[in-house]
Amino acid sequence: MFRVPSAVKVLSAATLPSMLNRRRFLGLSAAALASHTCSPINEAAEDVPTNVLFLAVDDLNTWLGCMNGHPQTRTPNIDRLAARGVVFHNAHCQAPICGPSRASLMSGYLPSTTGIYGQISDTDLREASPETGSTPFLPEWFAQNGFHTMAVGKLFHRHAPEGAFAESGGREAGFGPRPANRMNWDRDKTSTDWGPFPEADEEMPDFRTAQWAVERLEREYDEPFFLGTGFLRPHVPWHVPKKWFDLFPPEELEMPPYRPGDQDDVPAVSRELHALPMMPTTDWAIESDEWKHIVQAYLACVAFVDAQIGRVLDALDASPYANNTLVVLWGDHGYHIGEKNRFGKHSVWEEATRTPLIVAGPGIAVGNTKKPAGLIDLYPTLVDLCGLPANVANEGHSLRTLLEDPNSAEWPHVALTTYGRNNHGVRDERYRYIRYEDGSEELYDHDDDAQEWDNLADDPAHEETKQRLAANLPEVNVPWSEKSVYDYNDYLTAHRMRNL
Repeated sequence: MFRVPSAVKVLSAATLPSMLNRRRFLGLSAAALASHTCSPINEAAEDVPTNVLFLAVDDLNTWLGCMNGHPQTRTPNIDRLAARGVVFHNAHCQAPICGPSRASLMSGYLPSTTGIYGQISDTDLREASPETGSTPFLPEWFAQNGFHTMAVGKLFHRHAPEGAFAESGGREAGFGPRPANRMNWDRDKTSTDWGPFPEADEEMPDFRTAQWAVERLEREYDEPFFLGTGFLRPHVPWHVPKKWFDLFPPEELEMPPYRPGDQDDVPAVSRELHALPMMPTTDWAIESDEWKHIVQAYLACVAFVDAQIGRVLDALDASPYANNTLVVLWGDHGYHIGEKNRFGKHSVWEEATRTPLIVAGPGIAVGNTKKPAGLIDLYPTLVDLCGLPANVANEGHSLRTLLEDPNSAEWPHVALTTYGRNNHGVRDERYRYIRYEDGSEELYDHDDDAQEWDNLADDPAHEETKQRLAANLPEVNVPWSEKSVYDYNDYLTAHRMRNL
């Protein structure tokens, strides 16, 4: 029987969580459910440690059944996880592309603090800023507090910095197999394409990622564990086996809401920031009759990755750890699938910043919340839920209040997204406020305008609302880190050079 080695313990014995011998750990975990589900967090059976299953999904927007996303989506496995925990319907990334979003989550620092506004290599992350060089990343904090940490797939920008996890399954290069020739789209700076490929699920990296995680859940451990599992789909190219495409006949699909001329009332800097010359536009997709095929492909990729997540959840449910493991599922940002005449992330509008966030496990309530939350909140939240000493450097806030009571009135926080220095979006329960580096603004009222079609920033009736939301903008906006790069559009490429 495999047994993991003892984790290195950096903090003093007085600060470490209680450790159990293997037999007691396995025996107590099966008995913990009743106490956990009826008690506040961390007040379940004494001395039963809490494990963490950390599920990251690349480019996953809110097209989930449990989030009332696309009406024809098929996500039974994510939905069953949601049915036993809290679903955050108003969670947002701190940057709308993967590198800075994941760096913020894993370090606990805002992009405006570190200067990581663009993509960042795992190997450069520790040298990218004084903050990322001095604080332990999320899995390292758990390792320093007695957890065995494991990882497979995409968790940081590629996989993870050297030494961030005690045990690593790595990540396969690229984003999965693709045909010899592009099927529908061929542009530089993007692997965007769509269509059925390859033949079998077993040929996909995510299948093997799930299998690695399943095998770890079948083992026995002397310590509590932190298992990070990072899935690639639905990141482009939108290729999965044909059986997943067949679930979504294109002629029967509903298209996302789209208003031609939607960006006519936004400032010029907004159009420049949000330009994606390497991606299709919705106008092109309509004219070429490809929009329905893109929607089909994205839904197929979501259904495929949902099935891989289901394999991991099945393994957890069959393991001795089913009742003493926190499960966190998150996407690194959202994704436009035709809204606002664009396909992709790379924006401070709702479809790109809003992302799935689900937390389930011992002591977690069951329900939904529309309170604003950020991915940066996960670091202090998991530390809090597992009873570890807080990392005082964290700039996020523990979500514990909302995990115990999703409708709690005791939540004063907003969600902040940053895309380049001094370009910020602020989201509360009702409004999205955007301020750009030149001082120009956008304001959207989600009670009346969920699609963010009508910019209210110039309406004097909303001046007080703008001022209230602007009070949440970061006071510190450091220059770009030299280690953080961007070359996807002309505006941000030049913006980086003048803000180094």
